[in-house]
Amino acid sequence: MRNQPKRGILNLYLDDSGTRHPSRKPGKTPKHGYDWFALGGILVRDADEEAARDLHAAFVAKWQVEAPLHSSEIRSQNEGFLWLRGKTDDERNAFYEELYCLMRDAPVTGIACVIDRPGYNARYEEMYRENRWMLCKTAFSVVVERSAKFAIANDQRLRVLPEKCNKAEDGLLRSYYKELKDEGLPFNDKNSDKYAPLTKEQFGHTLYDLRFKAKSSPMAQLADLYIWPICMGGYHLGNRPYQRLLADGKLIECQIAEADHAKLATKYSCFEGVDRKE
Repeated sequence: MRNQPKRGILNLYLDDSGTRHPSRKPGKTPKHGYDWFALGGILVRDADEEAARDLHAAFVAKWQVEAPLHSSEIRSQNEGFLWLRGKTDDERNAFYEELYCLMRDAPVTGIACVIDRPGYNARYEEMYRENRWMLCKTAFSVVVERSAKFAIANDQRLRVLPEKCNKAEDGLLRSYYKELKDEGLPFNDKNSDKYAPLTKEQFGHTLYDLRFKAKSSPMAQLADLYIWPICMGGYHLGNRPYQRLLADGKLIECQIAEADHAKLATKYSCFEGVDRKE
């Protein structure tokens, strides 16, 4: 059995949202009309996971939920949550409220990197053409680095736990993780200096482990529930789930000084052309 580090462990559960290719393949346009790719979810102290899992288990048992708590299925009342359509308005409202209470009461903190695809292409398409990075490389590097800074500030090491996808995409995340440990951030030094980037030595000292989790993981499900309102908050400040998480102190922005938001908070990348609604 692997020896535990002397410092505490902070776990970063990651889920993705959107298409990671810079040139998005045509498909069904989301009702909200925004086009993003994001990696994010929750930070949770290893010692607090049992409490979070207990809350998840109690919610699932009360509502007799058999499918993983998947945000898009819950919002659309489809697939594993088609049964919600057979409930009364009061019952559905109670379900959604108690689901939010699970997110609020679990000892977790939301964090992500959200990339606006039109903004990304406006900035990089002409310069790099077909050599543009997959959006997951930027998002993974940013969210892991900011989580590592938060871990360092709390004298912890960071374990990174993405949701398992497929061999190719999981392999990409493994390569990005190794690059952070071996070489540091992949970004241009001059452009990233203002964000006080971690060195490869700091990454090597802080990054503890990389493990992939199945959708059945309660913590992976909480990450899935968090990422959508965080993404929406970049475009619509008044989005109700986002506003509630902010008001209840559940996002990384609530736990750091405002002066440090540019270096530590959720990163909304390439959002210069986005007219953020109030």
